[in-house]
Amino acid sequence: MTDDDAASQVGPISVLVVDDQQVVRKGLVLLIGMLDGIKVAGAACDGAEAVELALKVRPDVVLLDLSMPVLDGVEATTMLRERLPDTAVLVLTTYADDDSVFPALKAGALGYLTKDADDDQVEAAIQSVHAGQTWLDSVVQARLASAVRSGEVVPTRESCPRGSGVPAPALPDGLTPREAEVLALIAQGLSNPEICARLVVSRATVKTHVNRIFSKIGAVDRAQAVGYAYRNDLVGKG
Repeated sequence: MTDDDAASQVGPISVLVVDDQQVVRKGLVLLIGMLDGIKVAGAACDGAEAVELALKVRPDVVLLDLSMPVLDGVEATTMLRERLPDTAVLVLTTYADDDSVFPALKAGALGYLTKDADDDQVEAAIQSVHAGQTWLDSVVQARLASAVRSGEVVPTRESCPRGSGVPAPALPDGLTPREAEVLALIAQGLSNPEICARLVVSRATVKTHVNRIFSKIGAVDRAQAVGYAYRNDLVGKG
């Protein structure tokens, strides 16, 4: 682990809680506040408030109900992923039906929990999506796999994310989609400051991505990274 990797993991994971039901919202705030290594960054009662508050507090994870007034969870997820690409979205809902599962995953949610999840599941889901991994409730996994087998949906990166139990097109050497995007920009000749401007993220974030990319692909400099990108047909990912 590099110094930058270690620095990026210092401090608790900050979570923004979003649910239109006051009892549920307060319960989640209380639960999350009791988890080790996780803190509550704020709470919102609808999707519009969630986006506005997230832009202010910049949480690591947004725990988001899907059925809300003003702006529903799917629309809020889309806006959050566009405006805060380094914030992971973990959706929470009463139902595990495909009417809400597939749009949420397509919008960019990394995790999907049903409201009967226990505290251990909530904790594990938050930690997983913060690490860039997918977390799907077991009921959701089963429903998604069934839909793919029956031809209801065609497996894609969005509908079959990592950890879903359904194969997704894999990137080489464990690269995440974001890391592949950064690598493609390096191969296109962009400097770290230029990548920051292109992706609208901090220099520290880009530096962390670059360090992780080099570690995964075994590159010692940008020239080797560029060669790797071309060999693995990743240049068009940025």
